[in-house]
Amino acid sequence: MKSAPYSPVIDGFSQRGAAVRYAEQPPTQDLADVVHVFWQLRTLAPLPADFYYHAVPDACVNLLFNQIDTEVAGVTALHTEAITLNLGTVFHYVGVQFFPGAWQGDRDEIQDRYVGTAYQGVLPLVRINRQLAGLDFDAMGPVLADLVRWCIAKGLVRGHPLTTAILSRLDAIRTVADMAALAGLSTRQLQRTLRQITGFAPHDLLKVLRLQQSFRRHHLDLYADQSHFTHAFRDAIGYTPGQYRKAFGVRFLQDGNERSD
Repeated sequence: MKSAPYSPVIDGFSQRGAAVRYAEQPPTQDLADVVHVFWQLRTLAPLPADFYYHAVPDACVNLLFNQIDTEVAGVTALHTEAITLNLGTVFHYVGVQFFPGAWQGDRDEIQDRYVGTAYQGVLPLVRINRQLAGLDFDAMGPVLADLVRWCIAKGLVRGHPLTTAILSRLDAIRTVADMAALAGLSTRQLQRTLRQITGFAPHDLLKVLRLQQSFRRHHLDLYADQSHFTHAFRDAIGYTPGQYRKAFGVRFLQDGNERSD
């Protein structure tokens, strides 16, 4: 299986330990161009305090399933700002995370939070949620993969050469003009096409992708200076990098690596 051109960071968790489990499965090779991971976040026992999940924008759309109440499912995504969600003391979520641009379903269905109400749309999400109930996470993979294949057959999911080109050449993109040149489009064509396939304007998509890169590259490779990085990070995440590191135990690659210029 080829490696993913873009790998979003794991979101921030307020608690870690034996009672909280996060797990991922890679997709099968036939789905590797559209699916980043299948994932699960659950408690194994009631927690002593509410669990806060800090979701970071990544330009990905997720199909989300609440395994405690199988009527609850939905299509979720964030735009350019993070959101903190109180999941309570007992929860069990499963999901499919698509690469940016892969989801071509109804954008009016997409919610910017974890859904908490019964699904009322036309997708077979409740049926799949019931089918997942009681399965080990390893056994959920084939069920989720079949759902993605159904979405592909219905034209709801597909790879797009524009987003594939952008995600595979992130290191070469510093500006919207770079993005347009890489795609062989004018900035106006880029604006129209990206809006259509991702819901993002080029500037907003670049903002999110640069933020994601900042967890794995030194910020001075991505931003003009420390002040620019801190301001951009706080605007998107709601914390300074230091505050986020302390609150959610997230380690930046640069934390243990000094950069030499």
